[in-house]
Amino acid sequence: MRVLLTGAAGFLGSHLAERFLTDGHEVIGLDNFITGSRDNADHLAGYPGFRLIEHDISQPYFLDDELDGVLHFASPASPVDYLELPIQTLKVGSLGTHNALGIALAKKARFLLASTSEVYGDPLVHPQSETYWGNVNPVGLRGVYDEAKRFAEAMTMAYHRHHGVDTRIVRIFNCYGPRMRPADGRVVSNFIVQALRNEPLTIYGDGSQTRDFVHVSDVVRAMLLAGERKAPVGQVVNVGSGQSISILALAEALRMQFPGGAEPSFSSPRQGDLAHSAADMDRADQMLGYRPEVAVEQGLRSTIEWFEALNNEEL
Repeated sequence: MRVLLTGAAGFLGSHLAERFLTDGHEVIGLDNFITGSRDNADHLAGYPGFRLIEHDISQPYFLDDELDGVLHFASPASPVDYLELPIQTLKVGSLGTHNALGIALAKKARFLLASTSEVYGDPLVHPQSETYWGNVNPVGLRGVYDEAKRFAEAMTMAYHRHHGVDTRIVRIFNCYGPRMRPADGRVVSNFIVQALRNEPLTIYGDGSQTRDFVHVSDVVRAMLLAGERKAPVGQVVNVGSGQSISILALAEALRMQFPGGAEPSFSSPRQGDLAHSAADMDRADQMLGYRPEVAVEQGLRSTIEWFEALNNEEL
């Protein structure tokens, strides 16, 4: 296959590009590098089927190549990024999704949207199934990301219903793993960097808030399953671990990975932070045959090893 992948130099996009290339496919990667890094894709340059092009998909893009798939992964994805880049986040969710869908329509290609559990907002239903409409504050700080992804989903379904585009939407929960940026503000990277610096692990609030952490390798595997032609067209599927753990428990699991352990340090809750998040995985199991394989302890170890390989300046 030949696919167009937006956000190809990002944390998740680079892993997906690598998997496609190792499976023998061609990847045309687009990235504007506002949160992605060329370093994430440097090791892919040796694949003859890989091209990385600097482009903001919020602007129209034209290519002569035939395509089998368009995978829209471009977007700031951590609170640090989308709070610093609110307009760009809204544009890539709206204009960027429109442009990516236009390419899929023109090329008669399958379209896969990387959405997020954030479309559920601060949910009142646990765990969250794909039929839950969510509890989102459109004017809150996190609204720029939540509403960008909700609009992206609506645009994707409009292209499916009105133009007959073969679309699938995957709502990703708290993805973590190698190639996370040290300063991206996500709890896993925050904890690991603090532990490597022998600093206390900062917990906002009392640590009772829960998250569904899923390793990047499991997410990539789910994406491949969702992109297969046998997967239902026009469907939305959660991808998480199906298990939620508290931030305090995550800190404890990470402390076990370091000699002596890093003590937690409690700080004031952050505005707009979610109380609980957990994926209902029934649809992913039934439709895709997907079950997560990487336990949190194993996933943390692979992530820690990647951070340990960075030099002190990068941390």
